[in-house]
Amino acid sequence: MAAHVLPHRTRQPRNRPRATLDEHLPVDHRLSRVYRIGAGVMGAFLVAFGILGLIDKIGFFNTHGATVIGLNTNGALSVLSICVGALLLFGMLKGGNFASTLNMVLGILFIASGFINLALLDTSFNPFAFKIQNVLFSFVVGLLLMFFGMYGRVSSTLPHDNPYWKARHPQEAEDEARAARARGSAVSTGAHDSGGGA
Repeated sequence: MAAHVLPHRTRQPRNRPRATLDEHLPVDHRLSRVYRIGAGVMGAFLVAFGILGLIDKIGFFNTHGATVIGLNTNGALSVLSICVGALLLFGMLKGGNFASTLNMVLGILFIASGFINLALLDTSFNPFAFKIQNVLFSFVVGLLLMFFGMYGRVSSTLPHDNPYWKARHPQEAEDEARAARARGSAVSTGAHDSGGGA
């Protein structure tokens, strides 16, 4: 009885790149302006809110706080707002991937803060003097920051001229660029030939 040896199947390595958050983004790319605007607007508002809160000279951990721009605050929340706002303004100056990632991370933290402080509203431990309007504000700011941070970066339908798409699909991007160069060369050659034959 003859023994049949099954051919050994080698698993082909997968060269498909994984989506990461550190792809290169040209500094002057239009997406960088979106990230800068998002960080700058939110940062400026938080700094202004924090400064107005400190001007009222509210106790640092006063659980009753005072109302500033329709939001409740105390000394601790005012200082924290200034620090986070300053970080966002720095992200605006930095731009690029840094501003995008910073917006996303702080957006997640704002949403988490909203849920945590929502659970602390009816307790004696409320170090930032949060009220329901502060919770809603945290959710809104968190969603806006995440939107600005993810814009043009986290999507399954990015256009092929997007730098993040090119970073995740280098082979396809190279093939498309080569095809575009070939088309341009053919058009240039055709124009030259028609001009020479006139």
